[in-house]
Amino acid sequence: MKYLSIILLIFFAGQRGFAQSHKEQIASFRQNYKDDFLKDPRSPLKQDDLQYLRFYDADSTYRVTAKAELLTNQSAFVIPAFDGTAKQYVRYALLSFTLRDKPMQLTIYKSIALSQNPAFSNYLFLPFTDATNGTTTYGGGRYIDLTTRDIKNGSIVIDFNKAYNPYCAFASGYSCPKPPDENRIDLAVEAGEKSFGKGH
Repeated sequence: MKYLSIILLIFFAGQRGFAQSHKEQIASFRQNYKDDFLKDPRSPLKQDDLQYLRFYDADSTYRVTAKAELLTNQSAFVIPAFDGTAKQYVRYALLSFTLRDKPMQLTIYKSIALSQNPAFSNYLFLPFTDATNGTTTYGGGRYIDLTTRDIKNGSIVIDFNKAYNPYCAFASGYSCPKPPDENRIDLAVEAGEKSFGKGH
C-alpha cells in the first residue's frame, strides 16, 4: 500500500506540475505577444492599449495532438483579406484531431511570399473561425502560428490557448487573411485571445 501511495503521489504531483507549467507557458507566450506590439513599427497598439487585451484563462484541454497529413502537389490559391487585397498560399497539411469529444479537421497553409524569405521559410499559418466569433472573440476569426519543425513523426501539437487576433481586430488599414471556410470549427473554442476590450 505504501508503494501504491508513493506512485499515486508522484502521478498527481506530475499532473499538477503539467497544469502549472502549461499555465506558465501560456503566461510567457502572452507576455511576448504583448511585447511584440511595442517592437513592431507598424503595430496598431501602443503601451496604453495593452491593458485592453483580453484572454480566456489557460486551459490545457484545448492543447491537442493532431495527426498531420502532409499534402503534396498542391497548387497555389488565393486567400482574400478583409481589406480587399489577397495573398497566395498552398495547403501544407491536413490536421485531424479530437476537441471536446468531437472529431475535427483543419488545414494549415504556407505563404508563398514568406516561404521565399529565409527567415520565415518554415512558417505555417493556421487561421480558423469558431462559434465564439462576434460574441466573445473577434468576428473575423483568429490565427495560430506554427512551423514545419512542429510536425514530428506525423503529429503536431495545436494549442488553442495561443490563438490570437489579427491586426484588423484592433484597427483598419491592415491586410489580414480571412480564414477559409474549410477551417470553420463548429463549436465554441473558449481559449486564446478574446475580443479587444477598448471601447467596449
